[in-house]
Amino acid sequence: MRTTQPRPQRWRWTVAGLAVLLLAALLTSEVNRRIDGQWNRPGEWWGMQATQKNYGAEVHKWSAHYNVPFPYLMALIQLESGGRKPAGKRFEAHVFERLVEVKRGDRSHYEHVTQADLQEADEEALRNLATSWGPFQLMGYKCILLDLQIRDIRGQDAVRAGIEWIHLTYGDALRDKKFRDAFHLHNTGKLFPKSGKPSTFHPDYVDKGLRFMEAYDQKP
Repeated sequence: MRTTQPRPQRWRWTVAGLAVLLLAALLTSEVNRRIDGQWNRPGEWWGMQATQKNYGAEVHKWSAHYNVPFPYLMALIQLESGGRKPAGKRFEAHVFERLVEVKRGDRSHYEHVTQADLQEADEEALRNLATSWGPFQLMGYKCILLDLQIRDIRGQDAVRAGIEWIHLTYGDALRDKKFRDAFHLHNTGKLFPKSGKPSTFHPDYVDKGLRFMEAYDQKP
């Protein structure tokens, strides 16, 4: 005669199974946090590994050449592109609109870009100028200041070109150790505000950059 398992026994097995799943989830979370060295932000550890592997040697070379702090540059790459190689790109529609206005003569300039700089630029060229490229995610129109081509800030020379641009535009702030200003300048073109909130795309952009710098400072 077939017997059925008592109902209380079934519940005990169900509860035990749920407990095992919960314990596994907690252990996975704990491992991730310990790998990262933080009690949150588990993905940052992987971003640091990618940044060091893909860009560390080249950044070390050119940071010394231009006298720009190595930890800042590495932190900036991790902030802007996560250390990925290729770094990817990001089109900025509002920048494209400003450049179109400059080309039409409706606006006298956009930062250092004037109508004369855009005389030969068709729509595709303007879109490239309004796109950020490379490990530092420099906007395409920044190459005009360096007298370079878009390919120079998105290709094999992207690290050197990016560090040269940083050196020329706000390198003095870095050499004066004004790192909070430097991160804000790179992302917004403006100094960190003396009052009120930062105007970076992500409100914690500067704080994350400073924290990343500390981590790279501790690396051999």
